[in-house]
Amino acid sequence: MNNQTIPISLNVEENEAYIRNKCKGCADIIIRPMKLGAGKRVQCFVCHIEVAVENITLQDSVMGKVLSQMWDMPVAEIYPFLKDNCLGISDVSHLDTMNIAMQAMLAGNAVLFVDGYDQAIKIASKGYPNTGVNKAESEKVLRGSNEGFADAVKVNTALIRKRIRNTDLKVKESHMGERSDTLLTLVYLEGLVNPDFLEEIEKRLKRYKIDGVMDSGMVEQLAEERWISPFPQFQTTERPDRAALEVLNGRIILLCDNTPVALILPTTFNSFIEVSEDRYNRFAIVSFQRLIRYGAVVFALLLSALYLAVINFHTQVLPTDLLLSFAEARKGVPFPSLLEVLFMEVAFELIREAGVRMPGPLGGTIGIVGGLIIGDAAVGANLVSPMSVVVVALSALSSFAIPNDDFAAAFRLIKFGFIFLGGLLGVFGVGLGVYYLLGHLSGLMSFGVPYLTPFVGSDLNGGFERARDSLVRAPFTWLKRRPIFAKEGQRIRLKKEEQ
Repeated sequence: MNNQTIPISLNVEENEAYIRNKCKGCADIIIRPMKLGAGKRVQCFVCHIEVAVENITLQDSVMGKVLSQMWDMPVAEIYPFLKDNCLGISDVSHLDTMNIAMQAMLAGNAVLFVDGYDQAIKIASKGYPNTGVNKAESEKVLRGSNEGFADAVKVNTALIRKRIRNTDLKVKESHMGERSDTLLTLVYLEGLVNPDFLEEIEKRLKRYKIDGVMDSGMVEQLAEERWISPFPQFQTTERPDRAALEVLNGRIILLCDNTPVALILPTTFNSFIEVSEDRYNRFAIVSFQRLIRYGAVVFALLLSALYLAVINFHTQVLPTDLLLSFAEARKGVPFPSLLEVLFMEVAFELIREAGVRMPGPLGGTIGIVGGLIIGDAAVGANLVSPMSVVVVALSALSSFAIPNDDFAAAFRLIKFGFIFLGGLLGVFGVGLGVYYLLGHLSGLMSFGVPYLTPFVGSDLNGGFERARDSLVRAPFTWLKRRPIFAKEGQRIRLKKEEQ
């Protein structure tokens, strides 16, 4: 990518030749020469992406208004008109170099070059086609906004601004991708954000040069510190209200163009268990639901492994009637319990993947019907025992109860390691796996914040205060302090006014 700065020439023919040379073979880029002013003596041309800019003949478009103003204007008035920013017409700005002009055009704007004028005029239009603001699909809630992020980064920034109408909300733009030139945006509240976090993420975004960035997931993988860990070190959300809540907590939102998902940083284990509804509902029901989610994490990770450990090595912990029931259910099954559990786990993963790939409403149908049919057929053919189907189904259901898909995927992956440990070494193997997992999580950091906060490092943010919003959530009036993410000295977020 050529980064040489090329000034805009006073000679419009030189500018047009440069644009045509750069856009050679680009049939979707329109270059339209015209003559303006009384007597049509001033040469100019407009360049734009074909479908990204409205028809310039429409008088109600920004482009149409700009050109209609100059169509029969005396030549002597054209240059003052351009210099005065086109009489204040909305969303029109000057560009100083050909590099910036090309960047503006490729971003979906129209760019006007006029003979004798050493600046280009960027005229914003409708931009590239996108899906617009849709409902949040993967983070559904019963209370709160149903808006989800769109594909366009400018729209996503506006959705956060809509909820935090304060000039302290800063939006810092940068570009990534040597050839894709993808726009990235950091959104944060000045005064609340920890400057160390901001400096660190900016440094990591500049660490690598890459041809193109198509999704925020690529940025996440390049910017994370412990890439070998299965646990995400950035939190994802498709909900603008969740992003706005986290900005008020002092965290930073990273938006990537063409991606309807925002990245939140820093993040912690507890943050993945929380949902936006946790702020909208009463503390009793929120605490109950959060305990269920933590239970789902344990079940998704350990249930299959503990089942194997008990029936293979520790049958003495089971009541006699239950043990006899298990033995009766396994009559005729030709495979060891470890293989049958692995068979069912892999089958459920295949059903899950097929459900995601199937179009429309067929996805949910495949998941339910496929699970019932495969489970029933496997039991009927004596390939697996009924109890194994129940255990694996509960484990799969628990993984669905984890709010964040990336976080749940880490436990689904690690679960297979625990299955082998439980099936081969019993409870000792499961305990060994838990020991190493907790050791890994204890050493994991997200931009300097311990991953297990607030369960570790309680002295960092007034341990008792932070414990009020961890396994359970205290009444809303007790949540007076922001989390550890906020700048020191800016932790108070709720005060009671004296009457």
